Amino acid sequence: MKQISIIILFLIAIISNALAENQEKFLEWKKTFKVKALNEGISESTFSNVMKNAKFLPKVIKYDRYQPEFYEDTITYVSKRTSDKKVKNGIKLYKTNQKIINKIDKNFSVEKELLLALMGIETNFGTYVGKMDIVSSLATLSFDKRRSAFFTNELLTVLKLVDEGIIDYKILYGSWAGAFGNFQFMPSTIQRYAIDHDSNELIELKTIEDSFASAANYLSKIGWKKNQPCFYKINLKKSIPKKYLNSSARKIKNKKKANFFKKYITNYDDLNIKENVIAAIITPDKDIVSNPDIHNPAYIVFDNYELILKWNRSLRFAIATCTLKNKFSNVL
Repeated sequence: MKQISIIILFLIAIISNALAENQEKFLEWKKTFKVKALNEGISESTFSNVMKNAKFLPKVIKYDRYQPEFYEDTITYVSKRTSDKKVKNGIKLYKTNQKIINKIDKNFSVEKELLLALMGIETNFGTYVGKMDIVSSLATLSFDKRRSAFFTNELLTVLKLVDEGIIDYKILYGSWAGAFGNFQFMPSTIQRYAIDHDSNELIELKTIEDSFASAANYLSKIGWKKNQPCFYKINLKKSIPKKYLNSSARKIKNKKKANFFKKYITNYDDLNIKENVIAAIITPDKDIVSNPDIHNPAYIVFDNYELILKWNRSLRFAIATCTLKNKFSNVL
């Protein structure tokens, strides 16, 4: 028993020393980052106001290393995020805000069903927008080595948005990764696509009007094609060459006209696919599940599916989003 206690104390000491070392290195990082920020044109006062309480958050590193998009199989991931309860809650929100949501659908040519699906998956219709200190989260991820360049740019963008009076740093609470509002916009997305749709001189991404309009603006600007499919679930023949099976969201490869894949898909004739539309095959579980059936589940995907990957680079996220969109389309 005494030996176990000694081991526990030893482990606690090691962890405490590691945390103390990280905290010390983080303070040094802040000094270096300040020089970079000021060189980017950020004012001294903005840097001081925004960064003075920025802390190293070890749990953010933990969250970054374990994300469900990279560990859950497709069926589990999608079913959790497209439940009947989710659909019911989305319908309720739509009926409460029907007039403005329909207006945004029409003005931006982006289906309300897609916007509801994205909001439902991202924040459960605004009921969970996150409580993390975004500045500290971004600072931690910038300090970390895994994706430092990306998160350094996002943190600099926050400082610029505050400097320009576009956002108030005092309300910057959201996800562990630095995303904010009903649709979980990253700072760079806010900078490029967020809009003040209700013309009150504020961009309020936790309100229905500004958040829906900003999400629709984003999707419209990146090329969303209204009333076009994202994907169809397919049954693959074992004879399909492996080179046509995409399992990475980084880049969808080996795209062909849809009719090229007809010979490899047993249920092709049951699907309403335009013969000359450009398509690809994805098998999302291939690099996730132990000993996977590399042919199942499988999907034939189109341009709109790839656009959802720009929103969140996860094959499962895009499948879940379009699945929930289709469920809303069946009832609205």
